Formats: sequence, C-alpha cells, structure tokens
Amino acid sequence: MSLIRRHPDPRAAAEACGAEILRLLNDGGTLAISGGSSPKLMFEYFARTPFDWSNVHIFWVDERCVPHDHADSNFRLAHDTWLKDSAAIVHPVRTELPPEQAALRYQEELRPFLPLDVIHRGMGADAHTASLFPGDPLINNSTDLVGVAHRAITRITLFSSVLESARHTVILATGADKAEPLATLLHGPHEPLQFPAQIAAMDSTTATWFIDEAAAAQL
Repeated sequence: MSLIRRHPDPRAAAEACGAEILRLLNDGGTLAISGGSSPKLMFEYFARTPFDWSNVHIFWVDERCVPHDHADSNFRLAHDTWLKDSAAIVHPVRTELPPEQAALRYQEELRPFLPLDVIHRGMGADAHTASLFPGDPLINNSTDLVGVAHRAITRITLFSSVLESARHTVILATGADKAEPLATLLHGPHEPLQFPAQIAAMDSTTATWFIDEAAAAQL
C-alpha cells in the first residue's frame, strides 16, 4: 500500500508535496512535473522557497500540443509561476513540431536521464494520470517512453515504463471530486487500465500521496 499523507486543505497538501520534492532533490537530479490546476500552489511554494535549482533538470509528465504561451500550456503554468526566476535546466516538449515528431524528439532528450529521480503527478476525477485516461490502449504500451494521446487537445505524455522506473513518485490529489476515485483505486484491485493513477503509485517505498481532507473523505 502506498504512503498517504493527509493535510487540512489544498495549500497545505501542495506545500507538503513541494517540501518533499525539495528534500529528495537536495543534491540535484531530475524532476518531471505535471500540469492541471492543483500544482499551481506547489509551484508558488517553489518560487518563494530558497533552493538551488541549478543542478536540477526539469521535464514534463505531459504537455498539451499548444504554443508555450497558450493558456492551456503546462509549460506556461510552471514557467510563469516559478521557473522563469529559477536556474533550473528546463527540457520542454517541442510543441511547435507536429505531435509525433515532438514525441520522438522528447523521448530522445529524456532517454539519457532515465530513470528519473522524482516524478510529480496528479489524478483526475476519473482516475487518469499524466495523459493516460481509463481504457486508453496507451496504458499498455511497454515499448515506447513517450507518445501522443489524442484527446480534445492532443497531448504528449510519458508512458508507464517511465512512470514505473522513477526512483520516487509523489502524487498531489486534492478536492472532493477525488474522494471516490481515490478510495476505489487505493482499496480496490490493481487495474491500471481502468484506474491509470495506480501506475507506480501503490508502493510505499517509492510512492507518496499528498491529499487534503476533501480527497480523504471516503478513506
């Protein structure tokens, strides 16, 4: 069973998740971050916390195929909130390229850094993680490191092989809409095709969940 750390509200959970990442990266290393709404509080914590980012390589767990200055860009969220004022070594997805080409380019850039030291992930209300959604055949792709997820907005995403090889995984999940899927995936059978957030998230020696009281309501 994975390690669960409960906190009173989203900010407390996000800051605790951020503090754990900084602890794990104290001597530098590699970090893959996720997008969505919940990491913003964590990125704000990074921005105001003294830390030497100069020896940290930043990757993205997934990215929407939009320009980096687009409102939906995961790069933009991290850059504007935190990275622009850090000395981190940044490896964004080349979203100006066609999606298949961008995925191949990203895979080759990522490969020399594997396994990643820390992967930060979130979970959707449908138990998706990265851009791996329930029932998507991409979840079973064990050959490639990176691929294209065709959703309403096309996305580039890391595959299970990268997620599972990470030395440490931290999952930030907050809000009442996470309560039911969280309880189901933690206490139900291991079915990552149905609950992608189970990928690399169930072993307490490598994975830690940071949740708020709303997300913990059904545990």
